[in-house]
Amino acid sequence: MKHFYLPFEKRNDFRYCPSCIEQLTEYEKYQLSFHPERPKYLDYLDVFADVTPCFESSAHGANLIQTHTATLPSPSGPLRLMLIGQQSSPTSDFEQLQDMMKTNGTAETWNQGMPTPASYERALAAIKLAEKEQRLIITIIDTPGADPTEEAEAGGIAWKIGSCMQALAEATVPTLSVIINRGCSGGAIALTGCDRVLAMEYATYLVISPEACSSILFRTRNKANLAAEISQITARKALQNGILDELIPEPDGPAHRFPEAARQSFKKAVTRHARELLDIPRAEIFPRRVERWRRIGQWETLSEQTIAGFEQRKSRLIQPPRNGLFIKRHDNCRNEDQRRIYDPVLYSQLLHENFVCPDCRYRYTRLSAWDYIDLALDEGSFREHASTRLLGDKDILSFPDYAEKLDEARQKTGLAAACITGNGTVEQRQVVFCATDFGFLGGSFCMSTGEKIWLACQEALERRAPIILQASGGGARMHEGCSSMVSIPKIHVALSRVEKAGLQVITIITDPTLGGVAIGIGSRGVRLFEHRAANIGFSGKRVIEQYTGKKTSRDFQTTGWLQQKGFARHIVRLETLKQHIGRLIGEHERAS
Repeated sequence: MKHFYLPFEKRNDFRYCPSCIEQLTEYEKYQLSFHPERPKYLDYLDVFADVTPCFESSAHGANLIQTHTATLPSPSGPLRLMLIGQQSSPTSDFEQLQDMMKTNGTAETWNQGMPTPASYERALAAIKLAEKEQRLIITIIDTPGADPTEEAEAGGIAWKIGSCMQALAEATVPTLSVIINRGCSGGAIALTGCDRVLAMEYATYLVISPEACSSILFRTRNKANLAAEISQITARKALQNGILDELIPEPDGPAHRFPEAARQSFKKAVTRHARELLDIPRAEIFPRRVERWRRIGQWETLSEQTIAGFEQRKSRLIQPPRNGLFIKRHDNCRNEDQRRIYDPVLYSQLLHENFVCPDCRYRYTRLSAWDYIDLALDEGSFREHASTRLLGDKDILSFPDYAEKLDEARQKTGLAAACITGNGTVEQRQVVFCATDFGFLGGSFCMSTGEKIWLACQEALERRAPIILQASGGGARMHEGCSSMVSIPKIHVALSRVEKAGLQVITIITDPTLGGVAIGIGSRGVRLFEHRAANIGFSGKRVIEQYTGKKTSRDFQTTGWLQQKGFARHIVRLETLKQHIGRLIGEHERAS
């Protein structure tokens, strides 16, 4: 049989023993985690009984997530399961894989291992059936990330990933996740928001690939090994950082060379956890889930002295001109015919168009968190929560320059972190409000944001008030590694607590709302899309164009484009934001 060998496997002194693997670079460990011969989801089906496929589909990418009902034997009878597995390629047999990939259409069918909207639709259907039939849900994770194409965005991939996390957060049956190989980015986090999360010993769990991290951090992809090292992406590091519950040993060595030993170890661990989870009384499933996710994440508590050094209300709202009706046009403005435009801009028109140039779509400004607070709430009504005011970001990875970047962001925005929460009123109705600031490291989703929203939800429950979230940000924060991404399912659990209590969740989606922010708060509640906003979805425009090698459509990821695709029902102008929120709250009160 023909095998594939990574470069380090060809070294004469390399052995598949723990000490040799420990001496590998972090990037080599990353390569090991998605070795093409490591057992895939379908290989692990042998450990289960009564395996029956369900929700099979011919839609593009549906095969990237496969679903089966199954059982596991136990002294008290067979344990009823729903298996939801990411299948990153058709086989772990390298020789067979090579032959298959020569067949026209096979590579396209398997989509580089990246799930599509149809993949997550299949997972959602399986979660629903598992609840109906009272089956324990087990998700098996193996993905380089979700599909970064315009077609995936048109299919609502961000909202479908968010729906998967919400469905797992609210599942009436226990949930268990096992990362068998590589669990990367939103493609993985969609299905790891479970009651317990395990990983095979040589798996990896990461918010962004080392190559992409290197490109952002060092402006080159050639420092991927350094990026892998500082990001702490191995399953062992994830366990140490408190985002995994247990490592499953690969007792004889890496699973691609010792697959049977790995399968038996997998079976032993999964059987034990399945038995324990199924023993939980149904009424205790959600409360225990809440307690588990309450503990997730790490953050700093800043001193009053530290806060005093930067705390300030800052606005980025362009003020009306003192003399006249016009403001200066931005540099290099060109219309669709590429003609330069020099005329000044009517301020009232610019305000009406949410500070987007009517001729070339240039955005003049992105508003601050305080600007959205002032636009959405009654004047002077906002009071920041004492429980969240001092919470700041913690540099758990000693990530290069992160501490300095945090200091710069605090001085720039006047905020302790990218998120600020507090109580206020909308047309005299009590609300809890959470605002995010793009000026603070791109508003990236992080552990402190997860904790602040968790505590804000607790405040909403205690006050019996609706919660309003203003979403803005470019994804999960790579400076905190996978811990930032794992805080996204945490806020899904928190928001589900609010909705279960009959309270309203309203999300204001602004420019930009991408990645971790979109699949987190951006996917919840009644969504209000800011008029003329753009850059709304899962993958950013630049990432998609680099991956596909072609330009995205002109209106791509704008609110108008999303409305055409059926994802943006409510589009709101800044000057009517408060009235629109007030109307939604009133409608909810009358319906309750």
